[in-house]
Amino acid sequence: MASEDEINLLVIVVDVNQIWWGQQAQREPEFTLSKCMDAVMVMGNAHMAMSRTNKLAVIASHSQDSHFLYPSKSWRAGDSGADDASSSGDGKYELLSVANNLIAEEIRNIMSRTEVQGNSIDTLLAGSLAKALCYIHRVMKELEVGQEIKSRILVIKAAEDCALQYMNFMNVIFAAQKQSILIDACVLDSDSGLLQQACDITGGLYLKIPQKIALAQYLLWVFLPDSEQRSQLMLPPPAHVDYRAACFCHRNLIEIGYVCSVCLSIFCNFSPICTTCETAFKIQLPQIVKPKKKKLKQST
Repeated sequence: MASEDEINLLVIVVDVNQIWWGQQAQREPEFTLSKCMDAVMVMGNAHMAMSRTNKLAVIASHSQDSHFLYPSKSWRAGDSGADDASSSGDGKYELLSVANNLIAEEIRNIMSRTEVQGNSIDTLLAGSLAKALCYIHRVMKELEVGQEIKSRILVIKAAEDCALQYMNFMNVIFAAQKQSILIDACVLDSDSGLLQQACDITGGLYLKIPQKIALAQYLLWVFLPDSEQRSQLMLPPPAHVDYRAACFCHRNLIEIGYVCSVCLSIFCNFSPICTTCETAFKIQLPQIVKPKKKKLKQST
């Protein structure tokens, strides 16, 4: 059993890709980004209400940046905590009310100032995970002597994978594994091979939910319990992990390909110049063997 003073830190990374959520609002108007954020706030409130030492952080990841929704700069500076806490007169725990208000305000600010520029529509998920690891490391540095912490990251994935982030993604996964940080994945749309590998390597759970409208129920049932409590629950069976790598040229999953010896980029077709690091490879052509001339026997 964990001690009462042990800190349980949960970092939730939410994919707020504006292109995907705009298309989702047209396909299924009953499940929009606001509904997803409501489920995230329910998950965060339940986590902080389970113990007084539980901590929460929420990061929004989109195509241009990754931004902290909670704790925000105003919360750390103490600017907007007292007013929001005093305005909660319905008997709710003041910290939960402050967190919900900050998350709702920050997500509105992000979506209002985010503009789609060019073809940059891929979610910067690897950068958001790196930011989550940095935040966990900072919290660990601020611990008192003898205090322990358990950290985990929950990724709520919406858009498709980006093969260009493969190397950054794998670096983040192995860094989390070295620090014993679990990575869980709740996938809303198509399966993510990168997150499957992340969950399998770090010991987390991967789940593609069959019904998006029931996101809050899946978050509370599957992802709210920590690693010690999950062994006592009947959870969905583990998903098949696809360890095939995605090529950098066509973003196709391949089993056999060509790997650049400098930057480790993967390609499905051979190219004398790496398109990632622009390294030119010397190709050794087979040597042409000249046929030997037969000596004519001199007649006697």
